[in-house]
Amino acid sequence: MYMWINLVDKLFIRQGLFVHISIVAVGKLKEKYLIAGINEYTKRLSAYAKIDIIEVADEKTPERASELEEEQIKEREGGRLLAKIPHDAHVIALAIEGKMKSSEQFAARLDELATYGKSKVVFVIGGSLGLSKQVMARADETLSFSKMTFPHQLMRLILLEQIYRAFRINRGEPYHK
Repeated sequence: MYMWINLVDKLFIRQGLFVHISIVAVGKLKEKYLIAGINEYTKRLSAYAKIDIIEVADEKTPERASELEEEQIKEREGGRLLAKIPHDAHVIALAIEGKMKSSEQFAARLDELATYGKSKVVFVIGGSLGLSKQVMARADETLSFSKMTFPHQLMRLILLEQIYRAFRINRGEPYHK
């Protein structure tokens, strides 16, 4: 019976009924086109999972900040990020040095997390300076979308699109390639 319950739970998780995905990010979005895109993907994802986007305040970086000042800024932003991460969540930090995956590999990884009962997944996006060492240490894994650098505000939209694509792939639903 225990095995049957796990299979049923996995089915529900795959269908998104028990999945809670949070994106914890530094900074408040101001660009209307990004807000519109994020709202669209959040709406689409509501059929698959509970999605939260949590913003924490960013720090003003002086124009000619020293390395020490930049580290202090990342630490302050990192403290705010860590305060928003539930202790029982599986944390995936977005970082240029993270592991790159295809959309299919990303979908398989989300499915694998569901299989092992990781129903709370938190993606962390740093500010313009990146993530602090403390946030990176808290991360269970790191993910990179490219060796290129993207604006951290844009990464929210890219991430949501890839999460949506992953759910479609995992459910065998059509989605353009």
